Amino acid sequence: MKKDILKLGLSLAIYAGIACSALTLVYAMTAPTIAGLEQKQLDESLTNLFPDADSFEPVEGVTLTDSAVKLVGAWRANKGDAVLGMALKMLGKSYGGDASLLVAVGVDRTIKGVRILSLKDTPGLGANATSPTYFVDKSAGTTFPGQFAGKPVSDPFVVKNDVVAITASTITSKALATIVKRAGEAGTKWLESAAAGGK
Repeated sequence: MKKDILKLGLSLAIYAGIACSALTLVYAMTAPTIAGLEQKQLDESLTNLFPDADSFEPVEGVTLTDSAVKLVGAWRANKGDAVLGMALKMLGKSYGGDASLLVAVGVDRTIKGVRILSLKDTPGLGANATSPTYFVDKSAGTTFPGQFAGKPVSDPFVVKNDVVAITASTITSKALATIVKRAGEAGTKWLESAAAGGK
C-alpha cells in the first residue's frame, strides 16, 4: 500500500514538473511577441492622439493626487523643439476590475483624446465604452471616450453633468471619467512645471 502511494506521489511530482517546465517554455517563447504587440499598440495610440508629433519622449516626475488611480507611464509629445503635450497611461478600478487608459493632455490644458487600452466590464453594458459603434451622442457620432476630446481639464468631469454616461453603466462611466480627470490634472501640472523650467 505504501509503495503504491509513493509511486503515485512520484508520478504526480514528475507530471507537475513537466507541466511547469512546459508553461515556462511557452511563456518564454510568447513573452517577446506579447511585449512587441503591446509596444505596437502604444506607438499607434500615441500617434493617433498626437498626429502632429514627430517624437515621443518618456518622462518621469509625474505626480497624482488620487491614490485610487495609478500612473503606468508618461510620454511627452514633441514636434521639433515644441512640446505639444503629453500622454499618460493610467490604471484605475472600474466595475469589472482594472481599466487601462491612455490619456492625451495638451499644453493648452485640454484633453486631446482618450484611448481605452483594456476594460473588463460587462459586455453590452460597461464594455460599450470600448465600442466604436456605441455613441453617447448619435447625431454627432461621439463615442464615450470621444466626448473627452477638447474638454478643458478644469471641467468637473461629473457623470450626468458634463460627462454623458454609458446607458445602465454609471459605475463604469464614473470610473473612466475619474481616470481621465486625474490624468488631465497630473499632465497639466507636469507640463506647466516643465514650461517653467522645473523639468
